Amino acid sequence: MVRAVKLIRANALSDVAEYAYAATAPPEARLVFLAGACPLNEDGSTAAVGDYAGQAAKAVENMRVALEAAGASLEDVISTRVLVASNRQEDLVAAWEVVRDAFGDHDVPSTLMGVTVLGYDDQLVEIEGIAAVLDS
Repeated sequence: MVRAVKLIRANALSDVAEYAYAATAPPEARLVFLAGACPLNEDGSTAAVGDYAGQAAKAVENMRVALEAAGASLEDVISTRVLVASNRQEDLVAAWEVVRDAFGDHDVPSTLMGVTVLGYDDQLVEIEGIAAVLDS
């Protein structure tokens, strides 16, 4: 399948970052703007209470469902923002590692942010994203 997203590496920037520094999509691509994927179960309860990695995994799972409904997949994501309710770097890293591993070789430009609070009871992680797809 031909993908719309082209990841761009910037050789003049550090290779320590575990993602591409930029991404593009051609003008004919359809953009998919995702609401923040939250770690919510189907009944509305928060999954993996107290577990940053567990909540990141559930948020990725929910993101996959939303992408599928829009005719897209993780490989069509052009950028993400990972929000983690913590001021501890190790909590951010725990969530990030799950997201990074879920995307695998499709290491889209991403921002990892510590925030004070998220919208649902016991919520620790939320993942925003934009995807680009070529309709056939």
